[in-house]
Amino acid sequence: MTEGERLIPINIEDEMKSAYIDYSMSVIVSRALPDVRDGLKPVHRRVLFGMYELGVFSNRSYKKSARIVGEVLGKFHPHGDSSVYDTMVRMAQPWSLRYLLVDGQGNYGSVDGDPPAAMRYTEARLQKISDELLADLDKETVDFQLNFDDTIQEPTVLPTRVPNLLVNGASGIAVGMATNMAPHNLTEVIDGTVAYIDNREITIDELTQHIKAPDFPTGGTIYGYDGVKQAFETGRGRVVLRAKTNFEEVHGRDCIIATEIPYQVNKADMIAKTAELVKDGKLDGISEIRDESDRKGMRIVYVLKMDAVPNVVLNKLFKYTQLQSSFSVNNIALVNGRPEQLNLKDMIYHFVEHRHEVIVRRTEYELRKAQERAHILEGYMKVIGTQDDLDRAIRIIRESATPEDARSGLMVAFELSEIQARAILDLRLRTLTGLEIDKIREEYDEIMKMINHLKDILANEDLRMQIIKDELLEVRKKYGDERRTDIDYAGGDLNIEDLIPDEKVVLTISHMGYIKRTPLTEYRKQSRGGVGNRAATTRDEDFLEYMVSASNHQYMLFFTEKGKCYWMRVYEIPEGSKTSKGRAIQNLINIEPDDKVKAYIRTHDLMDEEYVNNHYVIMVTKNGIIKKTSLEAYSRPRTNGINAITVREGDTLLEALLTDGKSQIMIASRYGKAIRFEDEKVRPMGRTASGVRGINLGDAADNEVIGMIVVSDMEKETVLVVSEQGYGKRSSIEDYRETNRGGKGVTTLNITDKTGKLIAIEAVTDEDDLMIINKSGVAIRTGLDEIRVMGRATQGVRLINLKKNDEIAAIAKVEVEEELEDEVELDENGNPIVVEDSNENNETQAEETTAENPNNE
Repeated sequence: MTEGERLIPINIEDEMKSAYIDYSMSVIVSRALPDVRDGLKPVHRRVLFGMYELGVFSNRSYKKSARIVGEVLGKFHPHGDSSVYDTMVRMAQPWSLRYLLVDGQGNYGSVDGDPPAAMRYTEARLQKISDELLADLDKETVDFQLNFDDTIQEPTVLPTRVPNLLVNGASGIAVGMATNMAPHNLTEVIDGTVAYIDNREITIDELTQHIKAPDFPTGGTIYGYDGVKQAFETGRGRVVLRAKTNFEEVHGRDCIIATEIPYQVNKADMIAKTAELVKDGKLDGISEIRDESDRKGMRIVYVLKMDAVPNVVLNKLFKYTQLQSSFSVNNIALVNGRPEQLNLKDMIYHFVEHRHEVIVRRTEYELRKAQERAHILEGYMKVIGTQDDLDRAIRIIRESATPEDARSGLMVAFELSEIQARAILDLRLRTLTGLEIDKIREEYDEIMKMINHLKDILANEDLRMQIIKDELLEVRKKYGDERRTDIDYAGGDLNIEDLIPDEKVVLTISHMGYIKRTPLTEYRKQSRGGVGNRAATTRDEDFLEYMVSASNHQYMLFFTEKGKCYWMRVYEIPEGSKTSKGRAIQNLINIEPDDKVKAYIRTHDLMDEEYVNNHYVIMVTKNGIIKKTSLEAYSRPRTNGINAITVREGDTLLEALLTDGKSQIMIASRYGKAIRFEDEKVRPMGRTASGVRGINLGDAADNEVIGMIVVSDMEKETVLVVSEQGYGKRSSIEDYRETNRGGKGVTTLNITDKTGKLIAIEAVTDEDDLMIINKSGVAIRTGLDEIRVMGRATQGVRLINLKKNDEIAAIAKVEVEEELEDEVELDENGNPIVVEDSNENNETQAEETTAENPNNE
């Protein structure tokens, strides 16, 4: 032991305890956990700040990754270069982050687990959304601290406008704790944050109306909602994820196609492990696995054996492979430097508080700068405001021996501060012109307005909150997108009906098979003869063809033209706005590519034995064949559908309706004939039967059945028929004499060139509303009480004003429980649309009169 040294005995237990606590706190605070305010761990923050300092913004050229890593390593993050590069790489991988923060150029790895190229080969720059994380960093909005060697300042947090912790999530293993936070959809998170700002007492259940569930970058499907709900409420939960799959027939073989896989699953490893299970005989039914993924997207093909049942194999894949995995949510983040477990509302609260502090500090900075500039401008105006003052100032400066004498002289002569005097001395000669003096006065006026506005912001919290909302909505407009991860509510143990209100909706199906459900409140009622409002955005060659009113808790049976039946809950049908296109039915049910949904039945509880045994499905084909089968036969559908009717060659299924077995059946044909007979005259048959003749269509080659109705209440219900050119009418059911099935029927609408052929038939009452949709996508909703009941053989009245070359595509009866108030419909210029004038009334009455006797000129 050298001179001057001495030994201090320390208890090894105390030293180990102290050293380990220091180490663990360092890992927790400075390495593994994200900050609740900007959602970043120190290394992520340093990478972004390093790129900010280098100036590699989204609108600048790329820089070598090695250059960026060196900058971050040398100035802010004294650890291995791989830690910095791996962090930067992950922020540039679209399968790792929901919203990328780094724009990478070069080989950044793959979802198969391939490593990225070395940093000397790749390049990077900031993504545009990263500008929002770094916005206002130069306005003293956040605290800075010294770096590891006390030579440079670095931010302790970023003044982010993006709720990054929620939208990108985070994961990290600290000492004694870990965090695993799921990413979410930016649009939903901002909507939820705005809702929180509007109502600080909002509950988590109310927040979930905006933020539905996590939204993973690789898509997939969340299977069951109970884990999501638990995670939102407590900060911990287990979210089950499934791959998005569908069935296809490839070269005559059934195949399971996976197009999206669960988050953080290595595709190559998953395929290899699945192949091992098949080889070992633990997973039967699969003959081959192919990875057909390319730059257009992911596609994993599981080719099945000839005798394999696709659904059984798929369920085994979910059970034994990573086609189904789980994401364990554990929301732990640093709050004021201390780790805390956070629920959904907590995270939104801390982000809003951070944004509020940033707004206050930014406003104070801008106010100070504005006041400093105003102070200098006041000095300018004192000295050069008039020609005499300017001459006196010039004389003082010329007669001064030194700049200091000139400064002192100006300060005394014009009562200037030292800052103002120095600014005067620094003026260029061109500023002394009359034009420049006017500009100084204008600038001063503008700055004084700005100062008053900034003071208002600092004095008014509501104004500050409005600024936060406005900036959030701007971010949503720039970067918001659709959800990638679907939610299968029915997958978990939770009864999803408790979470979904039993609201009235309108289901629409387009000619090309796009379906959606829309709240009934989106459709406004108009008077008969109105022009209508835009109903849906479809492709040029597409148009809305089917529409039905339903409620979320009901069941839907879909019948295809080939005679197959599929089953679905209404709430499982994706919701869309009135103007949205909807989702292809093929993505929701396993319909054959060359098949098409032609009919639908809205039913109540299919598990109710009494209900299904006392109801029947009646089907009719285009060639007039009718068939009746007990609803019980359709109460146990399969994913691939069941056979509902054997359709004869050259025929297709047209309509399917529900009946109680004691109703009246009416079938109408294209040439305006209709037949009425008792439901009991069609005997019940099995699902595979083809049916019996319902109506005789005669000799016309192009004649066909256009619709069928079931009448339960003879006194209340009437028959509504509509033609292609917008004419229609209501007739009493008693006007149609009752016959046996198989006859030609009687005239239901007098077909002329003006009316066009018959297109639809409905059983309606005065309490119903009518939705009419034409082929250009325009819809009108009107009360049926506006259409009077008239004779069976009349031509009818005009129901909708059609533009040139337009035709009616479909009609639908909308049952309403309460009367909706009429609203004035406006045209594109904001002017009220005239529903109908006296000429139209006269013309309509004339049509009704002459149509009774069409041969009378």
